[in-house]
Amino acid sequence: MNQTVFQILGGLWQIFNLLCIVLILAASVYLFLLLTKALRKYLQSPKNSGENDILKKSLGEVIREYRMNRSMTQEFVAESLGVSRQAVSKWESGASAPSTANLFALAKLFGVPAEELIHKVNTETDHSD
Repeated sequence: MNQTVFQILGGLWQIFNLLCIVLILAASVYLFLLLTKALRKYLQSPKNSGENDILKKSLGEVIREYRMNRSMTQEFVAESLGVSRQAVSKWESGASAPSTANLFALAKLFGVPAEELIHKVNTETDHSD
């Protein structure tokens, strides 16, 4: 009888150990999932997604970036806005700037608020001669 009790206790001890291992594995998987989710959220936050670059761009660079990201040609943008391709080229090179009406039309074409285009532009000017 003593031996039967020890066998039962031994079996219970093995079951307990297996349950502990399963719980540790489950907790590890859960922790991994939480960390992955937190890291994904952190990397997608505006602070880290490149939307608030330390070095901001000129308006021409911003226009070119939006156009290229949407796989649009200068010709397509020009036709959509009713301007020449050379005008779009000059905007992107910084040789000239779009009118306010064209800036709003660009934002609409790119599917973003005009404020977003302007927000990405460096507003500091170089006062050195």
